[in-house]
Amino acid sequence: MLVGAFFIFKSMVQIEKITAKDNSKLAQIIRSVMTEFGAVGEGTSILDPEVDNLFEYYSKAGHEFFKLITSNNELIGCGGIAPLKGGEETTCELRKMYFLPSARGQGLGKKFLQHCIQTAKTEGYKTMYLETLKSMEAANGLYHKFGFRELNCNLGNTGHFGCDTYYSLTL
Repeated sequence: MLVGAFFIFKSMVQIEKITAKDNSKLAQIIRSVMTEFGAVGEGTSILDPEVDNLFEYYSKAGHEFFKLITSNNELIGCGGIAPLKGGEETTCELRKMYFLPSARGQGLGKKFLQHCIQTAKTEGYKTMYLETLKSMEAANGLYHKFGFRELNCNLGNTGHFGCDTYYSLTL
């Protein structure tokens, strides 16, 4: 299902809901990017059980997961939302928003994040929360531009004690 399409440098890029056949490739993207930034081992989302079964996990109510795909069907990024584990029912978590190096620096993160925020609003969430690493400087800059406020500590019970930066946005 096509949810959004736009042109970047004369190339069509689309945001689509994931399908079961995307699981393996998206797991590779997530693991590749997380490894690139040193986000490996206990306390990081690289070990979350849903990484290999994203379609099944995000098929539940209040969960949405998207892929970023080029006109030649190359998957170059992903991300989604889900209820914050152990959090308020009106709070969602921005989860696993990762782009391959070839997709960075082109404004795709901005478009993708706008789409996730709009999806969260449509789902009825009032707050978006996320956890990340200080070393992901471009991502942190994007969150600041969107008005996310940095928190002193984590929220909920994600199990991601390897993260060192937390944000919240009132939707």
